[in-house]
Amino acid sequence: MEISTTNMQVFGGSGFVGSAYVKKNPLCTVKQRDDHIIDKEKDVLYLISTVTNYNVKTNPYIDIETNLLLLMKILNRFKYTDKVFNFVSSWFVYGDTEMPATEESYCNPTGFYSITKRCAEQLLISYCKTFNIKYRILRLANVSGYGDKKASPQKNALQYMINELKEGRDVNVYDNGNMYRDYIHVNDVADAISLILEKGELNTIYNVGNGKPILFKNMIEYAKDIIGGNGKLNNIEIPKFHKIIQVHSMWMKNDKLAALGYAPKYDMASVIEDMVK
Repeated sequence: MEISTTNMQVFGGSGFVGSAYVKKNPLCTVKQRDDHIIDKEKDVLYLISTVTNYNVKTNPYIDIETNLLLLMKILNRFKYTDKVFNFVSSWFVYGDTEMPATEESYCNPTGFYSITKRCAEQLLISYCKTFNIKYRILRLANVSGYGDKKASPQKNALQYMINELKEGRDVNVYDNGNMYRDYIHVNDVADAISLILEKGELNTIYNVGNGKPILFKNMIEYAKDIIGGNGKLNNIEIPKFHKIIQVHSMWMKNDKLAALGYAPKYDMASVIEDMVK
């Protein structure tokens, strides 16, 4: 499928997801977060965001400044246009809700990152209705795959643990890994974004995932079997703060995305094998 990107300007094109999209769509225009010039003749793909709920411990303002204030500065420059503002959000906005989450599910987020992402969605919808701007919201599942330079215990923990095991170091696994997540390879995400930008309905929300609950324990144990080495998987109790800010398990239905023709190219075995390389 050939996607024309000559009319797409990408904010956040250097991040894990953004760079995968840009690599597949090299004709798009990559914008910097401090770029004050908005091309009103091109659609926007907006990926700028914080990435974890742990910022509150070091800087309680950064999630608000990045996810809300910066978004509104850029969105405010985009009004009075007939182009589309495509906003990349996260499964974190669902919080404690019934699973599998659909785009119509009640959102009950916890943690500053999760709450500000949901607030950003609501501000975006209200602003776009006020100024007659067309929009889409894309809620990404757990994005995986090799090359996430910001992988940490709080962000893309699976990649972080794999990196540690490759170095022969032990890793701590909450609750023996008995939590479920909806994993999707970063290249499948890039393809799904392109598909939504080409065929997706306007003024609507799309879950971007594979719609299948995957047990974290199976993922990390498969990675450990491939890696071998001296690193061990140590079971630890889920910390109190983590319980406050994050749900235990989550997966989303992707029926709307599948209806556009999406099908994953990476199964979970190949996702792990890619991350281990």
